[in-house]
Amino acid sequence: MNALTEVAALLACPECGDELQPHDRALRCGTGHSFDIARQGYVGLLTGASTKMTGDTADMLDARAAFQGAGHFAPIAAAIARAFDTAATVLEIGAGTGYYLADVLDAHPDALGIALDVAKPAARRAARAHPRAASVLADAWRGLPLREDAVTGVLSVFAPRNPAEVARVLAPGGRFVVVTPTTRHLGELIGPLGMVGVDPDKDRRLADSLAGAFARAEHTLVEFPMKLSRTDVTRVVAMGPSAFHRTPADDPRIAALSDTTEVTASVTVSTYLPNR
Repeated sequence: MNALTEVAALLACPECGDELQPHDRALRCGTGHSFDIARQGYVGLLTGASTKMTGDTADMLDARAAFQGAGHFAPIAAAIARAFDTAATVLEIGAGTGYYLADVLDAHPDALGIALDVAKPAARRAARAHPRAASVLADAWRGLPLREDAVTGVLSVFAPRNPAEVARVLAPGGRFVVVTPTTRHLGELIGPLGMVGVDPDKDRRLADSLAGAFARAEHTLVEFPMKLSRTDVTRVVAMGPSAFHRTPADDPRIAALSDTTEVTASVTVSTYLPNR
């Protein structure tokens, strides 16, 4: 509740756009719309018909939390934290476990965070990610439930994004940090395990989608080897989009791997500045 209280004035009512304020165990706008704060600590700002976005399942998030907790992606988290040279309020879109947002907040002791995700299991988990991170259940493609110029930083890690809405809620001089996998990311596993690969045209499509509203200021390759056990590999498969198509538990292809497999982590961390 404390984190939600701190960021409430940055949020906008998804019904009318008015500022939200804490009231008992809810956030309310001046018009009278009210949104309950769940006992798990997040506020639901999804309204209207059911969203078409699926989001991650609880099992996917469990696998991701275990993999991230083992420190395998720590160099990526560190690079993201460095990309925010200063930060007062940071929104992560598609926050999942809240792992990367928590690292940014640790690097900036006075900053506040908003973890936004469309999946309830993610909202529940992100509510526990960091004392200064507020968790919001919302669909970014319907519009971000934040006021104009509300945040100084926006983060998107392997997640869909809504460029027009990011431009609206990002304050002048703010930073939009986008992390995308390269074609080498987990390359040693994709073929042998039949995992979903990375579109080689991903970087160009990202640049095209942000052109006009943003200018790229920095573009950093973060690439390093990881030594993964079979359990680690099982978690990698279970935490990503491949999990929608298969169940990795007891997969004979994973069982056939060596005790330890060296796997490449390869992502780009790009920083965009608003064109205004």
